[in-house]
Amino acid sequence: QSFKLLGFLDVKSVPCARESVLYGSLGSLVVGLGHFLATSRVRRSCDFAVGGFICTMLGYWFYCRYNLAEQRIRQRMLREGMRNKILFEGSSLDPERKQTGNERSDS
Repeated sequence: QSFKLLGFLDVKSVPCARESVLYGSLGSLVVGLGHFLATSRVRRSCDFAVGGFICTMLGYWFYCRYNLAEQRIRQRMLREGMRNKILFEGSSLDPERKQTGNERSDS
């Protein structure tokens, strides 16, 4: 079973959604409670809590998605490098292969 936030965001299958909602709720609690303890105004503290939730959730969402994209790029580069290593291993195009004097004169 899946949990859909606002009817469209599937928290279980979308990367970073679960963590963003959890950090957003924690940020909401901290900001709202902090504002209430500082001012003792309930309604204004609830407004701050909602704002804290939105800011924390969006902030962590972008941070997490950026790191996920960076990780996918690194994985793609590693996969391509491994494929090239297997493809060129032992050939004259292998960058790790030591060239002898005969091979240098041929190329």
